Amino acid sequence: MSGRLLRLVCTTALAAQALLAPGVAVAAPEPPAPGGRSPAALLTDLQKLYREAEQATEAYNATEERLTERRAEAARLGAALTRTRLSLQESRGAAGRLARQQYQNSSALSPYVRLLLARDPQHALDQGHVIDRVARERARTVGRLEGGERAADGLARRARAALDAQLTLTERKKKARDDVRRRLDGVQAMLASLSTGQLAAVAAAERAGVAEAQEEITASGALPADDRPPSAGGERALRYAVEQLGKPYEWGAEGPASYDCSGLTSVAWARAGTKIPRTSQEQWAELDRVPLDRLRPGDLVVYFPEATHVALYLGEGRVVQAPRTGERVKVTPIAALPVLGAVRPDPAGKPLRTPYTPPAAETAPRPEQAGPLRRTGPLGRL
Repeated sequence: MSGRLLRLVCTTALAAQALLAPGVAVAAPEPPAPGGRSPAALLTDLQKLYREAEQATEAYNATEERLTERRAEAARLGAALTRTRLSLQESRGAAGRLARQQYQNSSALSPYVRLLLARDPQHALDQGHVIDRVARERARTVGRLEGGERAADGLARRARAALDAQLTLTERKKKARDDVRRRLDGVQAMLASLSTGQLAAVAAAERAGVAEAQEEITASGALPADDRPPSAGGERALRYAVEQLGKPYEWGAEGPASYDCSGLTSVAWARAGTKIPRTSQEQWAELDRVPLDRLRPGDLVVYFPEATHVALYLGEGRVVQAPRTGERVKVTPIAALPVLGAVRPDPAGKPLRTPYTPPAAETAPRPEQAGPLRRTGPLGRL
């Protein structure tokens, strides 16, 4: 894409020069970009920095999700261990009582001899039955005691392992957070090095590149000729996503005030009643794949070879997405980024029979070729 953009920028510049009449005052040109590089080259570098930041964000999100699972597991094991220890304490008390009773009722005579010497053999037999029941209860109590001790030991080992895993993931989360900060600092530094005119030139190059990519994917026939109706769940997920238009992108965020790309898709589908994985990479790996020409609204479109970005298909070649730091949830062409493929969270969901109109089609923004580049503000959850 960079080569096409470079040719486009050069052609535009030459055309502008040819149209200028002699003697017309011309504003002083913008200072050259850092290193004398073209807007297309700067755009390539910026896109690389944004992509690295998003990869780091998805790694952070994956670690956060696993950490949440480990915390829940550690809490569950801790509660089970507490219950088991209380039960074990009760079993030990019962075993102690049985031991005391056995000591107090001990006799050197065997039950057979006691039966022969008894004045009332029937009474002795009844006592024997009681003694047998006591013996069986003693055996059960001892069994419970031994089983409780084994269960407590096993739970204690698993609880320690879960805690160790939680501590490891906590440290990994800190490193992932620092990696995101470092990547976003790189974006900030590059944007700060550009003048207003250079930012505008880079944004124009981005818009032109997206428009060309959208024309190519449309002409290729890769997209559906006519929009298929969504499932009921897909429509609910999509309506929720459209309601978030204009909210800021924030890495690691899952709403309601801000979102990152997979935070928006996972929450939208959760609101529709379908739980899906948190990260774009897990969504790509675990959900059912669907060809682009069979897309229906609500499906997820995944981007980049590493599956580090995701959006919801709106229809008519558009998606709803939380694009990147410094931007807001918006509607864009499906080809705003390099498409990897698509997945369907509810493959068993039946398409709606009623005619489908994209949510808020009259008020939702039409496809933006690319949001204007701007120097990013606060870096979000640090």
